[in-house]
Amino acid sequence: MVWKDKDMIFITGDTHERFERVEVFCRRFQTSHDDILIILGDAGINFSGAAYDRPKKELLESLPITVFAIHGNHEQRPCTIAGYKEKLWKGGIVYYEEEYPSILFAKDGEIFDLDGKQTIVIGGAYSIDKEMRLAHGWGWWEDEQPSEEIREYVEQQLEKRGWKADVVLSHTAPLKYEPVEVFMSGVNQSSVDKSTEVWLDSIEDRLSYEKWYCGHYHTEKKIDKLEIMFESFDEFCSGMRRKSEETGN
Repeated sequence: MVWKDKDMIFITGDTHERFERVEVFCRRFQTSHDDILIILGDAGINFSGAAYDRPKKELLESLPITVFAIHGNHEQRPCTIAGYKEKLWKGGIVYYEEEYPSILFAKDGEIFDLDGKQTIVIGGAYSIDKEMRLAHGWGWWEDEQPSEEIREYVEQQLEKRGWKADVVLSHTAPLKYEPVEVFMSGVNQSSVDKSTEVWLDSIEDRLSYEKWYCGHYHTEKKIDKLEIMFESFDEFCSGMRRKSEETGN
C-alpha cells in the first residue's frame, strides 16, 4: 500500500477509452480529487458521441482523481461540442462539463502552473489510420492537428516568455525524436503528414525547457529531456524534483 502525504500530480499516456488501469492506479495510490492525472492525448473520452461517451465520463467522474487531458488525434475537440464551458484553472484555460467537473481538457497553447512548473500544452497529431477510419465510418476529425491559429497562439505564448518553459506536454513528438523503431509495418511513411512533428521540431529547437512529455506512439522511451509514455504512470516531473533536491535548488 502506498500512502501519500500531499496532493500529487501523475502522468500517463494514451488510454483510448480503456480506464481499467486508471481504476487500479487510483485504488493502489489511494488518490483523491485533489490529485491530478495528466493524460497525454487520446483519452477517448469524446470519441463515440454523447450517448456512448456518457458511461465513460460517469466512470471517470466516480474515480478519486482529477483528470487533465490534452488533445490527441483520435477524439473530438471539446470546444466543438455543445455543453462544454471554459474556466481558468491553474493559470490556463480548460474545457469542462458541469456534470463532470473532475474531467478537464487543456486548451492548446495555454500555460499551466503545475506544481510550480510552467507547463505549456500542445495537443494534436495526424492519424495514420485516417483512410481506414473514413472507409468504415469510424471517428475521425478534420481538426485533429493544430491549426495555423493554434500554432500562432503557441508561438505568441512562448514569445511572451522569452521562449522559456519548464515543461512541455504534447501528444506527438518533435520530428527528431520520433520512435521510428515502433512505426507500423506496411505504412508508407512518405504518405504520412508530419507537419505537426516538423513544427514541434522548430519549437524544440528554440525553446529552453527542462522536460518534454508526449504520448501517441504506444511505446515507452526516454531520449534526452523528452519522454514518450504509454501505459506506465509516473509522478509528474519526478526526475526534475530529485535533481533539484540533490542540488539544493
